[in-house]
Amino acid sequence: MPASLLILAAGLGTRFKGGIKQLTPVGLSGELLMEYSVYDAVNAGFDKVIFVTRRDIERQLREKLGDKLSKRIAVEYCFQETALSDYTGFSEIRRSKPWGTVHAVLSAKEAAGSDPFLIVNSDDYYGGQAYKSIYDFLTSPERSPSEQCMGGFVLKNTLSDSGTVNRGVCAVDSFGCLSSVNETYRISRSPEGNICGERSGRPVVIPENSLVSMNMWGFDSVMLQKLEDIFRNFLENSRAEGTLETAECILPMAVDKLIGSGEISVKVLPTDDKWFGMTYMEDFDSVSEEFRRMAEDGRYPSPLFG
Repeated sequence: MPASLLILAAGLGTRFKGGIKQLTPVGLSGELLMEYSVYDAVNAGFDKVIFVTRRDIERQLREKLGDKLSKRIAVEYCFQETALSDYTGFSEIRRSKPWGTVHAVLSAKEAAGSDPFLIVNSDDYYGGQAYKSIYDFLTSPERSPSEQCMGGFVLKNTLSDSGTVNRGVCAVDSFGCLSSVNETYRISRSPEGNICGERSGRPVVIPENSLVSMNMWGFDSVMLQKLEDIFRNFLENSRAEGTLETAECILPMAVDKLIGSGEISVKVLPTDDKWFGMTYMEDFDSVSEEFRRMAEDGRYPSPLFG
């Protein structure tokens, strides 16, 4: 069954000082980090990749990755604009930063079409296990349109040595479905060994084996309309609150709202794979070393795609 990989590659990378992190080579043969996502997705069964990116980096993305991938998999490009020309009453708003991950996904609405799709970040490595689990779930003939899914990562496997991270800490019910997502900010391990963060401006200690969302969501076209409704409500509420120039509409909060209203269920598909990514420029050396090790161990070929 057809299914797409939707890569969010439009972020500004404000914490990554030293270039465009989406286009920074990390592999032995100059592979980009998201190239490994495509490789794992192709092996899992996905047959199309959709890049949600910015117009100012489109040419470089095509030259460094897209043209090469198009020999192995269908490739499409979509653009997350800061101007909301498609949203009546909001087209006059101008801002320097994107509107958040919900809007990023909606930017690919036409390219995604009626097929299910998997969302990943361009600067995150997820490991191969979750791709296969999510593909099998999305393409199962027994899945109902209201059933979505996500890759669930163990918190201790998702920390950065270079600084704090933000995570959606998940509560899972007895059926293995997501019951809520608590956005938690500035997470790091304390000198005492605890994992600490902030939630609603207050410090919290989080169990290290908690499942967290790494923005790895498996959705279908039914979900796209629900996200459209949420984004329009977000715009209306932000206007009323006077936050249109700064507020962001992010996927974990949208999913949490839809679960709370009973409109969807989200199956959590746990993985023990270790996440790593390039949130900070200081992450580059350790990320490159991880890919070098995996190439030498035979986990990945080098180059990934000829």
